[in-house]
Amino acid sequence: MNYRTDLALERQELLEEKEQEGIKVTHWRRENAYVTEIEILNSAGEKAVGKPMGKYITVDMPEFSHESELLDGRLTALSSIIGDLLPKENGSVLVAGLGNDNITPDALGPLCAEKIFATRHIKEEMKKDLDVENIRSVAAVSTGVLGQTGIETAEYIKSVSDIVKPVAIITVDALAARRLSRLGKTVQISNTGIIPGSGVGNVRARIDESTMSVPVVSIGVPTVVDGVTLINDLTDRKADTEKIPQELKETMVTPGDIDTVIERAANLLALAINCALQPEIEASVFLSLF
Repeated sequence: MNYRTDLALERQELLEEKEQEGIKVTHWRRENAYVTEIEILNSAGEKAVGKPMGKYITVDMPEFSHESELLDGRLTALSSIIGDLLPKENGSVLVAGLGNDNITPDALGPLCAEKIFATRHIKEEMKKDLDVENIRSVAAVSTGVLGQTGIETAEYIKSVSDIVKPVAIITVDALAARRLSRLGKTVQISNTGIIPGSGVGNVRARIDESTMSVPVVSIGVPTVVDGVTLINDLTDRKADTEKIPQELKETMVTPGDIDTVIERAANLLALAINCALQPEIEASVFLSLF
C-alpha cells in the first residue's frame, strides 16, 4: 500500500480502527497535549502498518502558528517521552537536524539543531569550575541533504557518530502527512529511527540502530501533504487518481504560515530535547538562550 505519510498513527487509521494483531494502541492527555502511542509488537504489526517494530508516539496539540507559549503541557509531554525512549546510561548523545534549510517546509531539522545546548566541548575541569558536573555531553549537527553535500544523510551521521561515540542519536526532520489537519500541530516521536524522504517518495538510506550501532530516537513534525492527499481531504472522498494530472500528483502542499510553524516547532522541539537531555536545568534557562 502507498501510504504517502510518515505518521504511524495515520497508517493505523487506514486499518479502519479494527483490532489488528501485533499492534497496541494507548491514549492519554497532558494539559493541552493529546498523546497516542502505537506499539508494533511483531511481524504481523509491521506488515499491517508498514513500519518496523517499536514505539511511535504522536502528540497532537494546538497549531504552532497559533500558540507561542512554550512552557506548558506540550513541553512536559514531549520532554518526558523523549527521556523515556533514551538509554538510561548517562553517555553522550548526538542530535542531528535533517533537511534543507533553504526550503522552509524542510528546514525544521537544521533550525532545531541550531538551538540544541551542545556541551561535548566542555572539559571536566571546566564543569567543576562552573559547578555543572552532572551535565550530559551533547553534540549537534545539521546534515544538509544529498543535493547540497553529495553525502547521504546516513553516511554523514554515521561518520560523526563514529567520532562522538554517543550512547544514542536523536534525529529531527520534517515529515509528510495524509491529512491537512495534521500539518503544523502534530509531533511524532519513535524509537525505530527514520528513513528520510520516505513520506514523499524520495527514499534515502535508513538511519536506525542497525545502521548506526546505537539506538536512534526520531522526532518529526508533518509540514507537507501531496496533491492527491489534498484533493481527498478537501472533498472528503477518495479521488480517482487516474483523472488527476500528473503535475498535481507530484505537487507538495504546505500551510501558508509555514515560516511561523517551522520557527515555533523548532523552538519547542529544541526546548524539549534540551530538557530531556539536561533534566537538572530549568526549561526557562534554555528558553533564554534562543
